[in-house]
Amino acid sequence: MILECRDPASWGPSIDAAVDAVGRGAVIVLPTDTVYGVGADAFQPDAVARVLAAKGRGRQMPPPVLIPDVRTVDGLAMDVPAAARALMEACWPGALTVIVTAQPSLAWDLGDTHGTVALRVPDHAAARALLGRTGPLAVTSANRTGEPAATTAAEAQAQLGDAVAVYLDAGDSPLGVASTIVDATGATLRIVRQGGISRERIVEIVGEDALAGDDG
Repeated sequence: MILECRDPASWGPSIDAAVDAVGRGAVIVLPTDTVYGVGADAFQPDAVARVLAAKGRGRQMPPPVLIPDVRTVDGLAMDVPAAARALMEACWPGALTVIVTAQPSLAWDLGDTHGTVALRVPDHAAARALLGRTGPLAVTSANRTGEPAATTAAEAQAQLGDAVAVYLDAGDSPLGVASTIVDATGATLRIVRQGGISRERIVEIVGEDALAGDDG
C-alpha cells in the first residue's frame, strides 16, 4: 500500500505503519534525498534477503545501511579513518555513502560484505524520522536490477509490486541521482561511484593526498 508521507504534521500514521512493517520483517519503500529506497531491518537476515530478492539481486551485492545520524557509526563500524570521519561530519546528512570496516560482533547478514558495511545518513526528514524509530535499515535503490532507480513511490511500486508491504510517498526525490560512494577501508579513500557529492567537494574536505585514484 502507498501511504502519504509529505507533511510532518500528518505523516504519523504512515510512519507508524512502516515501523510496524519493519518490525515484523517486511520490506518497505522509503523516500530519501537521492532516490527512493527499498529496505528492511538490517538485523533481520531473512528481511534483508527479501530486499535482495525484490530487486533481483544476489548476495554478492549487499545493500548499504541507512542510519539516523553520525553518532550511530561507532556502533556499526571500527577503525574509521580520520578522513572518512571528516567526510561524514561535512556531508551527512547527504548524498554520500561511506564503506567502512564493520564491527565483527554484529549479528547481521547483509550478504557477501567481506567484513565491510556501507553507511549513509539521508538528508530527508521523513527518512530520518523513520530511522529514528527503526534503527539501521538495509536500503538499496527501489528498482529491479538493471532498471532505472525510482524517483517516486509510484515508480517504485510499478517495479517492485507486492514484494513491498508499505510504500511511503513523499513526492519526487529532491536530487534524483544516487549517492557518491567512497571506500574508506584502504590506506587512502577511493571513490567507487560518482553521485550526489562531487569529487571536488570531497577533495575540498580531505585534500587530494587522502584520495586514491578512483573508479569514478
